[in-house]
Amino acid sequence: MRFKGIAIIAMALITTLIGCQTDETSMEKKDTPVIDAIMARRSIRKYKDTPVERELLQKIAECGVNAPNAMNKQEWEVRIIDDANYLNEVTELMKVDMPFFVKSDEPGFRNGFRNATAIIAVACPDDETGMTLLNVGLMGENMCLAAQELGLGTCIMGGPSMFLNTNEKAKPYLDKLGFSEGYKLRYVLGVGYPDEAPDAKPRDLSKIKFVE
Repeated sequence: MRFKGIAIIAMALITTLIGCQTDETSMEKKDTPVIDAIMARRSIRKYKDTPVERELLQKIAECGVNAPNAMNKQEWEVRIIDDANYLNEVTELMKVDMPFFVKSDEPGFRNGFRNATAIIAVACPDDETGMTLLNVGLMGENMCLAAQELGLGTCIMGGPSMFLNTNEKAKPYLDKLGFSEGYKLRYVLGVGYPDEAPDAKPRDLSKIKFVE
């Protein structure tokens, strides 16, 4: 009986040790897909001439509207444009009135949206607290990371949105987006299959400090 009791204790200790080793191993090999996507994501400015499937664009937008936002008011509107005619016609206007936004001398140039085959336009109203801008910023990050996970590239562009907001000739194209009264276009997200793999630019980690 005594021997049997010692054997049971020994087995319990072995089981505990194996469990500890398993936990340590699982911690070392734990998948971190969100962190991996953050570290791998780059702004892409060269895209293949391959249309992005609409179900993928829809999924990216859905990830966007699942971003945190103040009081869950969801004060944003999203428009997906994958019509090449729209992109090309706006590009032609930009070539004339804002040529510095258009890199038409680059090899393989297709449009003034960094050659992306689709864009996602995001709008929100003005807000004294600035929370609506924060909200659409969080939305943009969600969409960028979702695209990364789906094997797509993205580039957040201020130039085309500035052009659409301010150029009278571009007004019909802004109107076509159909944003609600009081909503203003804030940025355009280019989406497409990447045709480049740029290295990460250095980050200044000294900006991070613990407060003791």
